[in-house]
Amino acid sequence: MSDAEGLRPSERQQRIVAEVVARGSVRNEELADRFGVSVMTVHRDLNALDLQGLLRRTRGGATVQPSALFESSVAFRLAANVEEKRALARAALEHVEPGQALVLDDSTTGIHFARLLRDVGPASVITNFLGVFQELTGTPGIRLILLGGTYFEWAEAFMGGMTVDAIRSLSADLAILSTSAITGGRCYHQSQDTVLFKRAMMDVAARRILCVDHTKFERRALHELAPLRDFDLVIVDDRTPEPVLHELRERDIPIEIASI
Repeated sequence: MSDAEGLRPSERQQRIVAEVVARGSVRNEELADRFGVSVMTVHRDLNALDLQGLLRRTRGGATVQPSALFESSVAFRLAANVEEKRALARAALEHVEPGQALVLDDSTTGIHFARLLRDVGPASVITNFLGVFQELTGTPGIRLILLGGTYFEWAEAFMGGMTVDAIRSLSADLAILSTSAITGGRCYHQSQDTVLFKRAMMDVAARRILCVDHTKFERRALHELAPLRDFDLVIVDDRTPEPVLHELRERDIPIEIASI
């Protein structure tokens, strides 16, 4: 049996998304062979992924969404732009003081940040993201608060009304967030549940830092999160094009460039 066989449907679907994104388009029969399942099972997986907006079904297969109007699986996002995310995490860590209460979202940049935070010192970390929770579980000096609510398997995070209510009962020194897309000086996400949680994060934090790699300026998404001016600092990587940096400066956005 290959490592692709015997997967749970959710695990197989995450791998299908990664396969389609990596190759651009894939046929049903190729996916059936790759994952050791029937073509009918592939049909069901692709139907589910198409309904979530993670890919586009075609006759006989699937293609990646052409405009990036989707939230990729955690496994795919964690493998993308790794050096940029590490640089953003290092830069964000410079703004953390010992003993602060930090709130982290379901960004995979937050996983890289959490790995660095383990060696820094005491902090309270509030998150809705299992990835961050798992990185910090058992770390000496880290007080960890996992926000519950409705579990969204594609994000590996808790969101919804109960999660928003939970975070609004807390107060944080610093929120470190990411976003899926930036257009016209504003942040966007495809998921409204993501937007509602991140807005609540911003409301309870004394200071807000947005970490975005250069690819976020090439994308579009549906729901507005906030204008960039609502953040105290926007950290970008040094592969961000100069015209984008110029536009940010023209808008008086406080930016920091993280070296890869």
